[in-house]
Amino acid sequence: MAHTFEELVQKRRAADLAQHRVEELRDSYGPPTQHQWTPRQSDTYETAVRAWRDLDRDARTAMAEYVKEGGQSRHKIEAKLRKAVQEDDRST
Repeated sequence: MAHTFEELVQKRRAADLAQHRVEELRDSYGPPTQHQWTPRQSDTYETAVRAWRDLDRDARTAMAEYVKEGGQSRHKIEAKLRKAVQEDDRST
């Protein structure tokens, strides 16, 4: 499956936002080993972690395919991607 660089940026940004959401929940609820979470909190957290995991896997898979198809250095593409995501974050 062909991916554009813009798709890679969108996928990485979505995975990063999902990770941020997991971190926000963890900060809000406290560590699960030190606080008793309600069933709703546990479900919300577990759903957020699954979403993050799935989005991150999709972003990594798309990156691997993009690198393979383009024949470019993975290191260079990852650096370019990080820069694009950071610039995108600053503009929003």
